[in-house]
Amino acid sequence: MADQFSNLQQIRKRAVVSKGGIVAAQSRRAAEVGAQVLAAGGDCIDAVIATTFALGVLEPWMSGIGGGGAMVLYRARDDKYEVIDYGMCTPGSLRTADYPLTGAGAASDLFPWPRVKDDRNLHGPGSVAVPGVVAGMEEAHRRHARMPWKELVAPSIRLAGEGLAVDWWTTLMIGSAAADLRRYAASTASYLLDGLPPQAPWGIQSETRMSQERLKATMAQLAAKGPRDFYEGDLAHSIAADMAAAGGSLTVDDLAAFRAHVREPLRIPYRGGAVYATPELTAGPTLAHTLRVLTQELQPQGGDPGTEAYAAYARALQSAYAERLSDMGDADGRRALGAEHLAPACTTHFSIVDRDGNMAAVTQTLLSSFGSKFETPQTGIMMNNGIMWFDPEPNRPNSLAPGKRCLTNYTPVVAQAADGRRFALGASGGRRILPAVAQILSFVMDYGMDLDAAIHQPRIDASEGAVVIGDVRLPNATRTALAQRFTYEEARVQTVPMKFACPSVVLRERDSNSGVTEIAQPWGDAVAEN
Repeated sequence: MADQFSNLQQIRKRAVVSKGGIVAAQSRRAAEVGAQVLAAGGDCIDAVIATTFALGVLEPWMSGIGGGGAMVLYRARDDKYEVIDYGMCTPGSLRTADYPLTGAGAASDLFPWPRVKDDRNLHGPGSVAVPGVVAGMEEAHRRHARMPWKELVAPSIRLAGEGLAVDWWTTLMIGSAAADLRRYAASTASYLLDGLPPQAPWGIQSETRMSQERLKATMAQLAAKGPRDFYEGDLAHSIAADMAAAGGSLTVDDLAAFRAHVREPLRIPYRGGAVYATPELTAGPTLAHTLRVLTQELQPQGGDPGTEAYAAYARALQSAYAERLSDMGDADGRRALGAEHLAPACTTHFSIVDRDGNMAAVTQTLLSSFGSKFETPQTGIMMNNGIMWFDPEPNRPNSLAPGKRCLTNYTPVVAQAADGRRFALGASGGRRILPAVAQILSFVMDYGMDLDAAIHQPRIDASEGAVVIGDVRLPNATRTALAQRFTYEEARVQTVPMKFACPSVVLRERDSNSGVTEIAQPWGDAVAEN
């Protein structure tokens, strides 16, 4: 692709340092909500819940109560790590016969499943899996929260009442999905004007806002009635009725049966410290493979990572992805990537540390941008398209079936370095998440970087099979060496389309906290409680 951008422009974003708690999120306004909860005396988990619901209102293309996710927690008083898994699953009432193959090849160049009739698995009510976010927040609140549920949902009600503010980033995000949003009446009403993406006004005193009144009413209902209303009460019946009317398979019984699960984290020893990751159907096991190879391939010599370090990153990531694909049982090595090949991915990650040293790394997703593109008319909830995670061809390891958990690629982690520093890390960016997480872990644990240095250190991506993508800011000698050893391409750090993942990180060193977010994310910031 022709490169027409400035060679002189620089992008920087400083790390925030504080004795108080810090929230690092892809939306500064959502991070401010979480920081305000911490300032009011809330626990890290209180801030997680408030930030989650705020994000669903502020960046509804990335996550929300129609999606799913997972979090890795560190509880300082007990010196304990845990995982809360609230990943989506297919409805028990799903019928695979409703997803006939057309025989017309792959769904797209980037999405290699065989095409399903009417793209039922990609968008619309037929693509919706059982959402898990509310159940995840319910379990987190039950286990660790200090503040009442109603108070933690309240900021999202206020934000929805303000309406979705349209700036250039909003326009870009809506524009990326407009062709499918306009297929569904409620989605069109919420996000399009005259069938087109809303435009940010030029006037300095002008503003454009999209109404979120239905979502505001839903969040108010969720605050008043509690989380089980989403799965068993009036909200559940409204969601199920909208799904049935539109031809989807999600039922009240599917919602009522859903629960979040508390799991033991995957403990990965590394460089005299340890990384605690999500187990099972996430990229945690693939991260473990990556770090095992790095332990053998990379011998840090001090200073910053050089040519041999980046070559080691590439080899470790390619080895880990080869294992991931092999374990999924697909010989061609492309189809097994499944939804990881789809771009743009729709995920948000935020990390939190509180004044007591409790930490959370939280990743949540609708899968695609705006998920299914289907907003439930009565509730204003943008629903996920988790069915797309499954191979519609039968008799494969990840084939579509009722009541089946989704295979995901998110990688939230909490790590402790050998020098005693502890940090929470994760990213959005689909298949590019794992390479970003692995390299930032190395920057901190192998090279002793602080967050300001780590977030500005150039990265590579090696999630696209044989191709290694290098940041153009890498030293010339490193770029030349990578081009000699690998099938090598280069990309810039940019907002759209992102060629590298979008991390958010917090770190604690003794009694001091720091936080930072991806430099190219225009909305993201780390916000301290004070």
